Amino acid sequence: MSTSSTDRWAALDFAPPDPDVEETEPSVLLDYLSDGSVARITLNRPHADNAISTEMGALLTEAVEEIAVRTRVRVVILTGAGERAFSVGSDLRQRKAMTKEDWLRQRQAFDRTLYTVRQLRKPIFAAVNGIAYGGGCELAQSTDFIIASTAATFGQPEAMLGLAAGGGSPALLPRLLPRGKALQMLMTGDPIPSAEAYRLGMVNELHEPGDLVSAALGIADKIAGNSPTAVQAVKRAVHLGEGQPIEEAVAIMMDAHWRSAVHPDRVEGIGAFNDGREPTFADSDF
Repeated sequence: MSTSSTDRWAALDFAPPDPDVEETEPSVLLDYLSDGSVARITLNRPHADNAISTEMGALLTEAVEEIAVRTRVRVVILTGAGERAFSVGSDLRQRKAMTKEDWLRQRQAFDRTLYTVRQLRKPIFAAVNGIAYGGGCELAQSTDFIIASTAATFGQPEAMLGLAAGGGSPALLPRLLPRGKALQMLMTGDPIPSAEAYRLGMVNELHEPGDLVSAALGIADKIAGNSPTAVQAVKRAVHLGEGQPIEEAVAIMMDAHWRSAVHPDRVEGIGAFNDGREPTFADSDF
């Protein structure tokens, strides 16, 4: 068996995490900001480039499920700890020792994690602070939108590892990028810098690394200041209407619109506008 060195992995700029590092903090941090209206989830294994272990996946699912039932929370920020990585995807060192059954169990657990993120009724967006590869990139794609650091990079290297990407990118990436570019990324494994992701429409905003957190909080606070019922309604209308014939999509939109038209938030919002004051919207019912 050949043990010759290779530059195959050089472009990815990361390696398996050090197995000797003792992890003393939870791999997922959840904190509440802006009087509890903003939740921030932080992937917290910076020594491992925030690689997603089985334990991290379970904690991430728990965090999203906890947020889902907190009516005070109106918007969620998802980010990574440290300056190097948002997440490089699954922890490949952990997977190296897995049996086929272990791997399949982990895969099912990760599927639940990503599904839970995609199905969250509240708005959730990713503030990508660095490398976002594989499942990390797919996690960002599973949110409603992405903002990123100028130092961030996006990639789907699964084919380089003998895998077909399975965390959503074959379905999601062509919706965020031109189809050909998405296919090139999925087939070659070559990453793209955040500037190109921004140019192509995958990323909404670019910020210098030191400004990303404040930018994310600014967006979150603006969303949190709007009617949570209306925000959740338009999110649902966009998600359910996407890919539908136009009249079906308009019907879905109108259902959401008419429900908001008879909601107390409509009275409060229009009243606040006419009075020249800040509106006071109640938390959503769920």
